Amino acid sequence: MKKLKRSGRLVDMTYYLIQHPHQLVSLSYFSERYQSAKSSISEDLTIVKEIFESQGFGSLLTIAGASGGVKYVPAVSIDEGTELVESLCTKLEDKERLLPGGYLYMMDILGNPHLMNNIGRLFASVYADQNIDTVMTVAMKGIPLAYSIGSYLDVPVSIVRRDHRVTEGSMVSINYVSGSAKRIQTMSLARRSLQEGANVLIVDDFMKAGGTARGMMDLLTEFKANVMGIGVLVEAEDVEERLVDDYISIARLEKVNEKEKQVQAVPGNFLKKLKEVDG
Repeated sequence: MKKLKRSGRLVDMTYYLIQHPHQLVSLSYFSERYQSAKSSISEDLTIVKEIFESQGFGSLLTIAGASGGVKYVPAVSIDEGTELVESLCTKLEDKERLLPGGYLYMMDILGNPHLMNNIGRLFASVYADQNIDTVMTVAMKGIPLAYSIGSYLDVPVSIVRRDHRVTEGSMVSINYVSGSAKRIQTMSLARRSLQEGANVLIVDDFMKAGGTARGMMDLLTEFKANVMGIGVLVEAEDVEERLVDDYISIARLEKVNEKEKQVQAVPGNFLKKLKEVDG
């Protein structure tokens, strides 16, 4: 890269850090990249840090020592988080989403890259300090959500399946009880997709009684893995018995009336958690 003026360095440095969240970048790397003294790089990073934190983009952590450097940790402000959550609730309340049986059509939401990118940043902001190694979800609809979170946490994604695939090699399988239908079902995970003892964030696009999330928790015990949290995009309200207690949801359905063509969605407990992390 040719030598840049400070304005150019700041733009390129900011872009690089945003593209490499949770990665430790040494001052030497930036010094060589921009052909500039480390003292100048330190001054540039101070400016970037002030902008990130004042605008609610996240924080820039400085790690001292010979092997140190800086690390960008993405975050969202309370105002931006509230706006994103309320926007999702508005989308969910579209009566055209109602399907027979009281189900909601959500593929347009899950298939919206920009929206999923923002949702991923929401979850990453509250789980940033949990030392997560892997994000886990069940195929298929949870995959976009899992990858968006994984990209901001800079960790891989493990996909649980309800069928066996020869292309994934040896599998670990368990039976679990579907929370809503009370049926015995099977889920499997390739042995190579998760390290033993890993710290795992479970995510799901929709949770009713929580049977799928509970199944993933049970599956993780086979890998001696640790459940660091459960993130849910949308949770149902009218549930007599929830099989999981500790989870974070972006939105909650308060009312779904197929006959009256009515859907009411409110913020889940995410905003409360965000305020705890922020404050």
